[in-house]
Amino acid sequence: MSDDKIKGPASYFPSIEKKYGRSISEWKAIIRAAKPAKHMELVAMLKEQHGMGHGHANAIVAHTLAEDS
Repeated sequence: MSDDKIKGPASYFPSIEKKYGRSISEWKAIIRAAKPAKHMELVAMLKEQHGMGHGHANAIVAHTLAEDS
């Protein structure tokens, strides 16, 4: 069963949704709307405009950018 454990940035998704009150698809839409900003610019935007912590912001940005590449 331990092989089914979510790893990487997606492991943060349940706590991101719970803490910040938006679904992951909503956060991804916010990130995509701010492109073509760079990774750390997107992280800074989430932190400054939405009060997201660095680890959560970094995880969702990394996952979204990887998904889009």
